[in-house]
Amino acid sequence: MFGNYLIGLREGLEASLVVCILIAYLVKTDRRDKLPPVWLGVSAAVVLSMAFGAVLQFGSSQLTFEAQEALGGSLSIISVGLVTWMVFWMRRTARHLKTELHGKLDAAIAMGTTALVVTSFLAVGREGLETALFIWSAVQATDDGWNPLVGAALGLLTSVVLGWLFYRGALRINLAKFFTWTGAMLVVVAAGVLAYGVHDLQEAGWLPGLHSLAFDISSTIPKDSWYGTLLKGVFNFQPDPTVLQLVVWLAYLLPTLAVFFNLFGSRAKPVTAKSAA
Repeated sequence: MFGNYLIGLREGLEASLVVCILIAYLVKTDRRDKLPPVWLGVSAAVVLSMAFGAVLQFGSSQLTFEAQEALGGSLSIISVGLVTWMVFWMRRTARHLKTELHGKLDAAIAMGTTALVVTSFLAVGREGLETALFIWSAVQATDDGWNPLVGAALGLLTSVVLGWLFYRGALRINLAKFFTWTGAMLVVVAAGVLAYGVHDLQEAGWLPGLHSLAFDISSTIPKDSWYGTLLKGVFNFQPDPTVLQLVVWLAYLLPTLAVFFNLFGSRAKPVTAKSAA
């Protein structure tokens, strides 16, 4: 549940901050008459995201087992790619997000009401579609009933409350630090979703090695134990992964975290008297 709560909180807060920035800018510049088109675009984005999630859930249930596994595995990999891009993008632009949105909003106002609706729709819709896809993929990776959805819903609800507090000035958030550390945790969650997506493709027959296990510690960490369930819910941990799953998990997690924290960054060389001359 915690992993899905984190997804809902992180992704939802991004969308909430976008809405808060747009609304606050219009209010502070005394252009309240432009608020209805913004809210219309935001509402349309929310409806589209919910519809997209419903299509994924109910549409996939009508497929054969092999087709479900192939679809689930493919979308899991796509969602990991999108979330990874988003994590790096937000870490890089969090400090300049307000300025960027203000510029887009000014341009939209100059172009008219339709442009304002489209701008707010796109600003929130991108976050919403990414959230719906990643939550769906994460839910498929955990066989825990409604708990994953409850966790994601609680995360989204928390993000809305934090966004409102942020708008009212009752909460100060260091966005750079927040998105850095939640981004790192989200990369760990994404690694588990990616490994599960590979397993789906193996079950669909798209990838080999379904019966080649890297290890099996199910007797030590049973899947139905409280700690097994906890590890599954937080990290998508699997006590009996295939060799390919383990390789993909490591190949994604270690380099991604290293690049995210700039562990490969070159250190500045000290300036010597000779070089200074």
